[in-house]
Amino acid sequence: MKIGILGGGQLGRMLLQAGINYVVETFVLENDEHCPAAHLCHHFTKGDIRDFDTVYTFGKQLDAITIEIESVNVDALEQLQREGVRVYPYPAALRIIKNKITQKQFYKEIDIPTSEFKITNGLSDLRNLESFLPAVHKIGEGGYDGKGVQLMNEVRDLEMGFNEPAVLEKLVSIQKEIAVIVAVSDTGETTIYPPAEMVFDTRYNLLDYQISPARLDKEVFWKVEAIALKVVRELKSPGIFAVELFVDKKKDVLVNEIAPRVHNSGHHTIEGNFCSQFDMLWRILLQLPLGNTAAVLPSALVNLVGEEGYNGVAVYEGLKKVLTLNNVFVHLYGKLQTKPGRKMGHVTVLGNDYTELTHTAHKVKNMLQIVSESF
Repeated sequence: MKIGILGGGQLGRMLLQAGINYVVETFVLENDEHCPAAHLCHHFTKGDIRDFDTVYTFGKQLDAITIEIESVNVDALEQLQREGVRVYPYPAALRIIKNKITQKQFYKEIDIPTSEFKITNGLSDLRNLESFLPAVHKIGEGGYDGKGVQLMNEVRDLEMGFNEPAVLEKLVSIQKEIAVIVAVSDTGETTIYPPAEMVFDTRYNLLDYQISPARLDKEVFWKVEAIALKVVRELKSPGIFAVELFVDKKKDVLVNEIAPRVHNSGHHTIEGNFCSQFDMLWRILLQLPLGNTAAVLPSALVNLVGEEGYNGVAVYEGLKKVLTLNNVFVHLYGKLQTKPGRKMGHVTVLGNDYTELTHTAHKVKNMLQIVSESF
């Protein structure tokens, strides 16, 4: 079977690593021939995933196609779907999710709890919403890895907003941030991974580290799972979906965002769960039975990002020390150049004791620094 991936970053890389276990011919479309996924696929095409003709020409030779980033040409995917190429997720679901405005409107339409929001088309709209602060301004399309997000606590912060279509979301008094990976087969069968508890790096608005399964009261746990399953089922599409949620101080659960693909919050599943999110997506793409999502052991995930003040050829200080730790698994993404906040890899830690997991996660963060040969 011929399977294509739009995008060749670390998600594509890890998906291809899992694909080695199957009889499949892999194709990647990406602008950068030195991207993390380029050398792991059978066929690499250099091209723009946002261009209709490029995506259509790439996809029409395939049995199925998936994405590793939302900023793709959905019109081309719709045409491919009409011509019989299986597309994961469905273009209709991708249209909803890839824009933060339509995503929030979708939650409201299907009665999914989410934070209050206002739609803005430019700074002039934003300046009239000072009474809505504190809030977060999110660009409609094009944001990723913490980019396209602006925290607004005071009136003067409004000038740092986006002068294009965006959504202003009321700040929530958060007790915990949770992520749930949901898998949906072609036949509509669903399965869900244990929730992960996320801690964010406020410098870059990126996931810093997380613990899975999340430590939640039983009542909150059931709310999280029920809401995540409902919102994904309402998308009416097969694929892998990452649902990010807030648990507020009142223990109410609100959906923050959805990603229609494998996700940073699911990387721990490679070692931490019987079937990883990447293996699960292959099962969906190849129309095989869904896998076992149960945790092998509790796990911690640590993101490795480029240090402040360093730009250039990446140097992994402390890597050897980290590799001496027990039940610690290092994943480097093959990116030659580092810069502040760039995702360069991740580390998964396994263990039964949550206190020890958190301790080891912090130890890894302090031991392994990604710098450059010159700065």
